Amino acid sequence: MARYGESVALYVHVPFCRARCAYCDFNTYAGLEALMPPYVAAVCQEIRSSGERWGFPKVSTVYFGGGTPSILPLHLLDNVFQAIRRAFRVSRDAEMTLEANPGTVTQAYLLGLRELGVNRLSLGVQSAHDDELCFLGRIHTWAQAVEAVGAARAAGFDNLNLDFIFGLPGQTYARWRETLEAGVALGPEHLSLYGLTVEEETPLHRRIVDGKVLPPDQDLAAEMYTLAERVLAEAGFFHYEISNWAQASRYMCRHNLTYWRNDPWLGVGAGAHSWLDGRRWGNLRHPEPYIAAWQREDTAVDELETIDQALEMGETMMLGLRTAEGVDTSRFHARFGIGLEVVFGEQLTQLRDLGLVHWDGHTARLTARGRLLGNQVFMVFV
Repeated sequence: MARYGESVALYVHVPFCRARCAYCDFNTYAGLEALMPPYVAAVCQEIRSSGERWGFPKVSTVYFGGGTPSILPLHLLDNVFQAIRRAFRVSRDAEMTLEANPGTVTQAYLLGLRELGVNRLSLGVQSAHDDELCFLGRIHTWAQAVEAVGAARAAGFDNLNLDFIFGLPGQTYARWRETLEAGVALGPEHLSLYGLTVEEETPLHRRIVDGKVLPPDQDLAAEMYTLAERVLAEAGFFHYEISNWAQASRYMCRHNLTYWRNDPWLGVGAGAHSWLDGRRWGNLRHPEPYIAAWQREDTAVDELETIDQALEMGETMMLGLRTAEGVDTSRFHARFGIGLEVVFGEQLTQLRDLGLVHWDGHTARLTARGRLLGNQVFMVFV
């Protein structure tokens, strides 16, 4: 039996949605609610198998993402939590996050989540304007988002994240400011702000190609991002990752920090990916073949990649530079047995000279300009 001595982060993918948003290219499906019971049974089977394979490792964070995890009935979520606690050594102070759509939660449901052990809630609000929510294909209104925040507080959640999107076609600077200020006024401990990316094969992409919608204005989106940095700094938020702000360090998302530090994680569910012991693998994407594989007691793994040290070092740089802590040469040396300046000193010096990276020979961090041009920085390392 394989054993894993370090703590791992556990990701649970829930691929179900009430409706698919116009911009979404995630592994999600609408209208498949009938598959929820067999899907959860398959996920529990994968959890048990993973625990046995890796010697019942310690788990410090659990993250339910999707899709819309909050459309799963509480009794099915309970099944998953029971499987997790049997298959892994869950830390007493483990961070337990669940993503939720404001239009799918009630106070009773949120109280049930708290009883199951969920201690961090992430609400996909996206905008404070109902016309923008309609444009995005969201199923909730701003009033429902405000109501969901109140219900979360009443249920006892004291670690709340709100997601917002900027750079929408036709969105103005002034309306983005209104969304920012409205979001801050709700008093969340954490905010995640994402620039809209138009992915191919999405309804939004087709509408843009057909000329029905103008493409996003990238220059205006950059101005919106800079505005967010200023507004949230004034509101007391710490900008700890390109797209993420927290009121204090204890509210930084510990699960996502695992990804950004390129530390090990296990993913279960359809389309979930894992990174452990020098290998990265992903599961079958659609829930039906995923369920069928576990019903046959067969593997649901669809792709497997061995990560050599050169690629791991490059990805560690690419991910670590997203954070305010950056990449430190002592930690890099402890992990890889070689100094950061030896492997990437030339690239970091060039990026420093371009004003994209702060590099003092010990720690590398993005500059304010580097955060705006992050993709140009990251491609240097992978």
